[in-house]
Amino acid sequence: MAYDESLAQRIREVFFRLKVPFFEKKMFSGVCFMVDDKMCCGTHIDKVTHENLLLCRISETEAEKALELSFVLPMNFTGKPMKGYIYVSEEGIETQKDLTYWIQLCVDFNPIAKKSKK
Repeated sequence: MAYDESLAQRIREVFFRLKVPFFEKKMFSGVCFMVDDKMCCGTHIDKVTHENLLLCRISETEAEKALELSFVLPMNFTGKPMKGYIYVSEEGIETQKDLTYWIQLCVDFNPIAKKSKK
């Protein structure tokens, strides 16, 4: 599975700075960052545009607000948008401050996110 290693490293740095324990798991054609055994965020490369995207798992309310931004897309991995999941394009994560903002939203949502069934 191909993913942008530089984006993955930037994400790792944010987690280290926030002192949030995580592990990585390859999925969704990228790498997902797991917190408390739940998907928190990840990387994804759009198959059509080849753009690097940040996958975010946030509250449905935050996702609806985020989708008003030009650089945020619904996660439509299965053909149907998934509630509470969004992609942030490169424009929205240019700086480490921008990336930290989005990851913090994911981390804040994580305690109330449901674990997937094994």
